[in-house]
Amino acid sequence: MVLPPKARSQTKRVLVALFLLLLGSVVQGAGIEADGLIEEVVVEAHPLSQGGVAQPTASLFGTALERAQEGTLGDTLRNIAGVNSASFGPAVGRPVIRGLGGARVKIMQDRVDSLDVSVSSPDHGAMVDPFIAQRVEVLKGPASLIYGTGAIGGVVNVVTNRIPSEVPEQLEGKVEVKGSDNADRRSASGRIDGGSGNFAFHLDGAYRDADEYDIPGFAESAAQRALEEAEGEEGEEEEEEAFGILPGSQAESQEGAIGLSYVGERGFLGFSVSTRDAKYGLPGHSHHHHHEEEEHDEEGHDEEDHDEEGHDEEEEAPPVLDLEMTRFDVEGELLDPVRGFERLNFRFGYNDYEHTEIEEEGGGTTFSSEAWESRIELSYESFLGFQGVLGAQLGNREFSALGEEAFVSPVDSEDYAIFWAGERGLGSGTFEAGLRLDRVEHDPSAGSSRDYSLGSLSLGLIQPLSSAWTLNLQLDRVSRAPVAEELFSNGPHLATQSFEIGDPSLDEETSTNVSVGLEYQGDKLFLSLSAFNTSFSDYIYLQDAGREEDELRVLNYAQDDATFRGLELEANWQVAEWTGGTANLLAGFDMVDAELDQGGGTDLPRIPAARWKVGGQASWNNFFAEILFRRSDRQGDVGVGDLPVSGFDDLGVSLSYAVELGNTEAEVFFSGRNLTDDEQRLNTSFISQFAPQPGRTMELGLRVRF
Repeated sequence: MVLPPKARSQTKRVLVALFLLLLGSVVQGAGIEADGLIEEVVVEAHPLSQGGVAQPTASLFGTALERAQEGTLGDTLRNIAGVNSASFGPAVGRPVIRGLGGARVKIMQDRVDSLDVSVSSPDHGAMVDPFIAQRVEVLKGPASLIYGTGAIGGVVNVVTNRIPSEVPEQLEGKVEVKGSDNADRRSASGRIDGGSGNFAFHLDGAYRDADEYDIPGFAESAAQRALEEAEGEEGEEEEEEAFGILPGSQAESQEGAIGLSYVGERGFLGFSVSTRDAKYGLPGHSHHHHHEEEEHDEEGHDEEDHDEEGHDEEEEAPPVLDLEMTRFDVEGELLDPVRGFERLNFRFGYNDYEHTEIEEEGGGTTFSSEAWESRIELSYESFLGFQGVLGAQLGNREFSALGEEAFVSPVDSEDYAIFWAGERGLGSGTFEAGLRLDRVEHDPSAGSSRDYSLGSLSLGLIQPLSSAWTLNLQLDRVSRAPVAEELFSNGPHLATQSFEIGDPSLDEETSTNVSVGLEYQGDKLFLSLSAFNTSFSDYIYLQDAGREEDELRVLNYAQDDATFRGLELEANWQVAEWTGGTANLLAGFDMVDAELDQGGGTDLPRIPAARWKVGGQASWNNFFAEILFRRSDRQGDVGVGDLPVSGFDDLGVSLSYAVELGNTEAEVFFSGRNLTDDEQRLNTSFISQFAPQPGRTMELGLRVRF
């Protein structure tokens, strides 16, 4: 893979760090397994993960997940190399994997799509809460082979156990309460798992409430304020800049679920019902009222009246999003269903979702969706030397947006597919292969329908080089059908500060991905180094049209070839061990370069900046401590019409102390984030210039397990 010149100096530093860590492992020699090193676990989101997979994966579970949990999936996963957050305030943050997000990353709950409207707009939250997760899994790179066209960039699967697959021996549960000084944030969550005989049940619930959060300076960036001053925007002298607190960053939510299963000797059958209500502000969500201003002028209002009216409009509070959701899931599994097959698994999810974006002066826009998805998988023992899985997937979504900001007409979408994935031994290694065929149809209420026939192919190799070193190679050729918003948008989309125009003639998007990974798993050292090159044919993106409509920048959905390249490094080194405890050093780096191939390379918008991290962990009996310093570089390679985003530092600490009381464990924990109170802006966010991340935050909590 040929790296662009701007990435070569960073790459050299990565290789130097890698060499030093390898040298350290030789000096340390053999030892016992370190507490805190990355463990090899089965990733449920990949059917072949029992023996390891060529595709890069990551998994957060147990205490590591508890320490990482934030209000959104993107923030929860942000310490994983190659994973960022498309933040839109504290309640919204879809994960961005290797520079790809939105419709290219599929978010799932127990291997079924989240079935919400988070793909339709960056200010719509994903309805999968990390607080109810037992484990969060990430597949980096194309996972379209298993999960369809919405996974061309990757998958995030939240494992909840809301449908139990086994009966616990005794009642199990966890309760957690915590609060932070910034935004006076408070949260409580709990879960209980139990059962008797052949029946198992699950209960969970969560509540969160937070005011508008503190920021270390102005809500608008220095670059944005300078641009507005240079352009001489009307009424700028009278405008009172938001400072110290981010308007519209308040959030409140409550959710709960109940699940019940019958568990027999050869399998189980169960269901779960979950609900969620939430209300949160939309920071940086600017609303324009130029039509009203024109009417005032025509009616002959004097200049003073007009200024007062304009000032009132500028101080108008950001809109609030009020949502309700009810979800129903079914899962069944049967062992040895027929001769030659090990397991049959069936999953079904249905989601009834609606939210209204409420403006202060009244009115708003209502987004609603009724969607379902079903999957059936047959795992087999051996066919032509391969062990693997056959499957089929069906899905349907009825989507509508009605109101003042409905930028896309109602659309019914269907998709159905068959897929196969298998693996077999190849010398001392393992060879993987897979194939998927998709059919996607979009039927809008206005205009002609579109349908797409798609094919995807994947090849992989896992090759042990020694007892500690493993080489992973992955080659994918996958396709994605455009989503309804890319085809049929035509109106003001104020979340993106633009007037979006779709293109019903868009073709499918195809990517060829090559990924190389090198992994070292020793007694005291874990290293993971990976590089990828993804070439897109007919990449779909928002193109600046160079004009305005309704005082908004016009963006057209267009297609051109594009290339994504990147590097990722993660390291965990046990440097000391004593009775009852260990000390580890952590390090990491990731970077993505993404350009259109036309015209010598045009930078794509909202690509994450290069990031570095270094830190340490120590445990001693019941005590745990971690300190982590992260650096996000300045991102100057931005899309046409976008402003550069400054770099920032992020210093965090985590402390906890646990006490066992019989069969119950109580843990007191403390965390500090952004301790240097830096102004942190994420280039992956549509509102990076208008809404920084929270300032210094201290959090204290209590967790009880039984």
